Amino acid sequence: MSKMRKKMRLLLFLTVCQYAINSIHTYSVSNPNVVLLMADDLGIGDLGCYGNRTLRTPYIDRLAKEGVTLTQHIAASPLCTPSRAAFLTGRYPIRSGMAAFSRVGVFLFSASSGGLPSEEITFSKLLKQRGYATALIGKWHLGMNCESSNDFCHHPLSHGFDYFYGLTVTNLRDCKPGQGSVFLKGIQKYLVIPVQILGVTLVSLAVVHYVGLLKVPFQALGYCLLLTAISLAVLIFFFYHFRHLNCFLMRDHQIIQQPLSYENLTQRLTTEAVQFIGRNTDVPFLLVLSYLHVHTALYASNMFRGKSKHGLYGDAVEEMDWSVGQILNVLEKYNLRNKTLIYFSSDQGAHIEEISSSGEVHGGYNGIYKGGKSTNWEGGIRVPGLLRWPGVIPAGTYMDEPTSNMDIFPTIVKLAGAQLPYDRIIDGHDLMPLLQGKVTRSKHEFLFHYCNAYLNAVRWHPGNSESVWKAFFFTPNFNPEDSNGCYDSHVCFCHGGFITRHDPPLLFDLSRDPEEKVPLTPKTERRFYEILRVIQLAVANHTRSLQAVPDQLSWDNLLWKPWLQPCCSSLFQSCYCDFESEDSLLEVHSG
Repeated sequence: MSKMRKKMRLLLFLTVCQYAINSIHTYSVSNPNVVLLMADDLGIGDLGCYGNRTLRTPYIDRLAKEGVTLTQHIAASPLCTPSRAAFLTGRYPIRSGMAAFSRVGVFLFSASSGGLPSEEITFSKLLKQRGYATALIGKWHLGMNCESSNDFCHHPLSHGFDYFYGLTVTNLRDCKPGQGSVFLKGIQKYLVIPVQILGVTLVSLAVVHYVGLLKVPFQALGYCLLLTAISLAVLIFFFYHFRHLNCFLMRDHQIIQQPLSYENLTQRLTTEAVQFIGRNTDVPFLLVLSYLHVHTALYASNMFRGKSKHGLYGDAVEEMDWSVGQILNVLEKYNLRNKTLIYFSSDQGAHIEEISSSGEVHGGYNGIYKGGKSTNWEGGIRVPGLLRWPGVIPAGTYMDEPTSNMDIFPTIVKLAGAQLPYDRIIDGHDLMPLLQGKVTRSKHEFLFHYCNAYLNAVRWHPGNSESVWKAFFFTPNFNPEDSNGCYDSHVCFCHGGFITRHDPPLLFDLSRDPEEKVPLTPKTERRFYEILRVIQLAVANHTRSLQAVPDQLSWDNLLWKPWLQPCCSSLFQSCYCDFESEDSLLEVHSG
């Protein structure tokens, strides 16, 4: 009888233990904390976990060791603005109007009227509805205002974030004195000659009027001269004050530092992220830490400057890795490690054309892959993809299936217990079955690669094959021709004389030729035309799914509009303030 009691007690004990384990497991795979770490212009070859042996990235490599490494993780666009729009919404940027038909494919000014439409549903909106505390720290680059300087229609707080600390546009060379200008070549190429022609025309008209060959009303000449002078004055004023007008730091809706100071900037972003986690240990939270590293202008604090083997670029990468380490440490501190899904990626590949005025390479390394930022060669869109969730996602595994940064949307929305929107197409797919090994094939049979608003290439991974076919309808014209990028124009463009169209399309099998070196032909691939027929059918189906939407990156929405310009002081005071440094000084004195 006593043996029976012991058996019953043991059975009861095991049942209770199993129930407890199941309860813990159920808790762990629902409503997790979510930390999304997004680098800017980081090359897939810049990290140790993707083969780099000269840059030190121990904390990012630790994410790979303790989680899943995606080896075919694809950005939805090779440019910042559309890629980030796709990341937040799980949709191709063409669907939200965040893909440009004009040459410029990103927002350049804080006083532009375009931005992520309010009708779009972001993962932050859905997680906030589920009780998550939500924060975006760092770079936004998806617009700010629509009709006034403080309507904040495109601001992060209008898209589901409770808290914002960072930049609404992006980090540009023009934001840091001595780093040159991203606009100078364009101004020289497109404005200097027209201004010269206009000047010669006005002088010629004045001369022929003076000698009596042609009577030209002086009033008309005066108006033309005045209009030209005003336009030039506005242009000179704008670019002279560019730092003050466009490079500023915000907390929520308030500008706290204008112009932006790079002094210990990564430390400040990291401190904000650490403090946000500390404030929300008892509720589920979503943290998007969107680094300014390693977009130019490059910078690094004294602790990291001059310490890497790759100049200022390497210093910036290693400082970002330190920041990732601080996030991992604070999660350990509050025992949140097993309750938190972490994702690390980059918005697109390295900007290989970035060369400083002194000749130092300021762009990253895309490994074996061709091209870089602004192109849909693999170097422009194949990005790091690391996910860690101890106890839920197996550690130290590699996955070579095609995945997309759009997949984060449905993945975390489902984990938070929210419903995916049913009134629109979501192009991303839930990653959890793939990450947990429940399935072995990606749901992305096709991925469509856009260059701005133009369909550039298609990736096809047939369900019954290991091949990954990629067809290019056009490719950028590299300059110089034998280079790997568009060095003359700083980025590659998507139309006109900047591209070469291909009929039939260029076809590669990435499973055999990931470097995209040798296009296939009907002689080297017997199924050549059959493969292209399937891809063309997929393109037709995809195109039919698109609906006309307002173009957020039209010239009208891109141009600087004075009435939308946010300033923390009057325009005549050069929009200057530094509440950030004042607060730091107060903390020091009070301490």
